[in-house]
Amino acid sequence: MTRSFLFLLASARADGNTEQLARTAAERLPGTVEQRWLDLTRLRLPDYVDARHADAPWPEQQDEELLRQATLAASDIVIVSPLYWYSLSSYAKRYLDYWSKWLASPDPSFKAQMAGRTLWGVTAMAHREEVVARPLVLTLHHTAAYMGMRFGGVLLGNGSRPGQVTRDEQAMVRAQTFFSGEAPLARFPYEHAQLGTAPEGLMVGS
Repeated sequence: MTRSFLFLLASARADGNTEQLARTAAERLPGTVEQRWLDLTRLRLPDYVDARHADAPWPEQQDEELLRQATLAASDIVIVSPLYWYSLSSYAKRYLDYWSKWLASPDPSFKAQMAGRTLWGVTAMAHREEVVARPLVLTLHHTAAYMGMRFGGVLLGNGSRPGQVTRDEQAMVRAQTFFSGEAPLARFPYEHAQLGTAPEGLMVGS
């Protein structure tokens, strides 16, 4: 599959620190790699309704198919979400909730099609202690593990006021090489225990 990146902006603040950090990292991608940026806050995607066991047909949402097709078209999916209450923003979580639907409808091969692709995260946060972002990291990692995807880790930066992340020198250095190299296949902790291997990509700030 030709490498192409889908960046999903999921911040309540336009052009915020998280987006700035993501764009800094994206600048280092080769010019031959396609980039597509979608702002989840501007797409009409209501809260997910679980109709898996209902008799009524699954409700269709206006921008849902656009998102599904964009997801399937990308080799690499980047969740660009600030740290909100120590996890993903509601916009990012709603997007992932729709994966539950796509596992069954309209094409039940969604999981098989996503296997082997790479999930990444970019996050800015007010905390300087990066360990507090571990719940967010685990959410993305375990999502990748369930889907049979690779996990590239989460690029973390410190920033609350607009533009503050650009003064986080460590984050700016990490951004230069964040998308380089091949990400490891994500596995649940119990799978590593069974295989006798060490987990990769779970270091906060990786």
